[in-house]
Amino acid sequence: MTNSLDLEHLRTLVAIAECGGFGKAAAVRHISQPALSQHVRLLERGLKRKLFERDGRNMRFTPEGERVLVEARRIIEVHDASLRRLEAKPDRTVVIGSTEHSAGQILPEMIRAMQAAFPDCSTRFEIGRSTQLVESARRGTVDFAFVLDPTGQGAGHLVGRLPLVWYAARGWSPPAAGRTWPLIAFEEPCGLRERALSVLTGEGHDVEVTAQSTTLEGVLAGVRAGLGVALLPSAGGRPTGLSACGDLPDAGTTHLRMVTRRGLAAEVERTALAAGVEFFAQRPHLQLVPAATAQGA
Repeated sequence: MTNSLDLEHLRTLVAIAECGGFGKAAAVRHISQPALSQHVRLLERGLKRKLFERDGRNMRFTPEGERVLVEARRIIEVHDASLRRLEAKPDRTVVIGSTEHSAGQILPEMIRAMQAAFPDCSTRFEIGRSTQLVESARRGTVDFAFVLDPTGQGAGHLVGRLPLVWYAARGWSPPAAGRTWPLIAFEEPCGLRERALSVLTGEGHDVEVTAQSTTLEGVLAGVRAGLGVALLPSAGGRPTGLSACGDLPDAGTTHLRMVTRRGLAAEVERTALAAGVEFFAQRPHLQLVPAATAQGA
């Protein structure tokens, strides 16, 4: 059994009990539900005991979970009381959202910018699909998020445009004339899926979505398996094991926008937007939106 307990994981446990479920607790804790579930799994692994069991469609505390919950409340109470006595102020936390497509490239820039501007501020990240992140910003569970907007009509600050590239497994060849084109795509709703279907059918091809996934890794796995082609944004580099299909129809670009929650501090919003613009400014092969346009979008 572990010799230490993570305070944030204990707070998650208490939130589940007080909110009556994982979904509401995730919103209260300002984290995604997968992240909340990971907190529970880490607690169970460290304590070597099962904390929850299924009760129909819901989850309930096991007897061991109830015991841990009592101790969690006791530990948190002692910890918070100590902070009050010491008049310590908790670190400010900024929750940043990003799609899987842009996480690897933009988030490192964002971390550096936030640390430089707010050295006493800690950051937490939520990686998800654009539609989910827009909703999270609307509900206030993320402070700001970088999302894709293939329609070009979304809300938020327009930061730049990413080229859309067709990817396939190495050695893959387009279908013969008259044959159906296999497409790997994200599950609906998805602007990239709609763009891919529109471009291929506009060229007179019959198209079938042969595999779909809720995650980027799932889409890439389908492409690597040779199940079809996928249309994805590129910020430089190429997914491992895949080839760019330059002979397929040009699919244009997708807008990258920054959406924010209502009431976000102006200084945080300006810093995040500046970091996004700087990302594009350092990569001349991408399409940078002029700063004045980005600020006013």
